[in-house]
Amino acid sequence: MLRTMGEASTRETLLGSARAAEQAGLDDVWVVDHVAIPPDDSEGSGGRYLDPLTALAWLAGATERIGLGTAVLVVPYRPALPTAKAIATLQELSGGRLALGVGVGWMAPEFRALGVPRERRGRITDETLAQWRAWFADDHAEANGQPFLFRPRPPRPPLFVGGQPPQALERAVRLGEGWMPMGADPDKLRPHASLLRSLAREHGREPLEIAALGALPLDDPPRAREQLAALAEIGVTRVAHGARYADAREFRASAEKLAALRG
Repeated sequence: MLRTMGEASTRETLLGSARAAEQAGLDDVWVVDHVAIPPDDSEGSGGRYLDPLTALAWLAGATERIGLGTAVLVVPYRPALPTAKAIATLQELSGGRLALGVGVGWMAPEFRALGVPRERRGRITDETLAQWRAWFADDHAEANGQPFLFRPRPPRPPLFVGGQPPQALERAVRLGEGWMPMGADPDKLRPHASLLRSLAREHGREPLEIAALGALPLDDPPRAREQLAALAEIGVTRVAHGARYADAREFRASAEKLAALRG
């Protein structure tokens, strides 16, 4: 996880960290999404958040190989078509390196600031994800009864639906390629992973990916490897390690420890 919030979200730290992750041989870097943090909920960030798609677009031009992901992009915060255009542009210019963790959101003050009805967030998310899937499937698209050309049309980034079971699991099976839970405790994720497999079977789908967001005990490599093995056993396919760091030097040290776990 790259910190695109708070004091560690400077140009120098963000760029140095992304390049350090790539040089260490990690698969992906992931960024979070907030738009309008209220003053009474700004501890740890000071209300400073970079826009996730803009930040990833900038990092795409500064890296060559590493995957770029949102964890998660809050779908109801943004209009569907301009956001699809931004996603397609990023995917096109990055050479197909984008993955989208997506979610419905939760912070009531943020929804108020954006003028989006919080009670409609699930419906808006479903409608938007369905539109994205349709638009990325054909150059000839339609919105609000108006036909248009959706180009460039690179391969659609995989969609990892974040959120709590059972709603997030059902949405992932209907509209995504995977589930993105918070936490990397195999025991806590096991029953949800089992339910996800069952739902996929019911819908005639192969098992979906699970991209877990959590912290690994990097200072105890045997325990970290044991945790990764247990996660893989229940069906987790990706793990995004999240931890605070002050600068790119600290991030590089963590990235190298993560890379060593793959040996």
